[in-house]
Amino acid sequence: MAKRPRRRAADDPDRPCPCGFGQPYADCCGRLHRGEAEAATAEALMRSRYSAFAVGDTAYLLRSWHSSTRPRRLDLDPGQRWTGLEIVDTDRGGLFDATGTVEFRAHHRAGGRPGTQTERSRFVREEGRWVYLDGVPD
Repeated sequence: MAKRPRRRAADDPDRPCPCGFGQPYADCCGRLHRGEAEAATAEALMRSRYSAFAVGDTAYLLRSWHSSTRPRRLDLDPGQRWTGLEIVDTDRGGLFDATGTVEFRAHHRAGGRPGTQTERSRFVREEGRWVYLDGVPD
């Protein structure tokens, strides 16, 4: 029996969003990826960026990156599959803040092996919207 190709959340808008909130992708991070909404908090931006990695949306990742630290281009590893996100801690980054940090664990599989990326990411507002500034891996 032939193996069916795995469908990503971006290919199936009713599939649960990779960010872990349990809503359909189209109603959750998909709205941010399509430019229909902006992240209200640093944590919401972190979750939407994780989802962008999971669905392969490099345009959103670059758009949500601070202009002073944004790379010219971004190449994602097609063999890496993101499998889960844990928010460990947040500091500021709320509706009325200008800066915030989010510590997270992002789980993935690459080459059939599990892995985890842990980072404390810094977010700031640029032109009124939350953007990723940089991160310090643990």
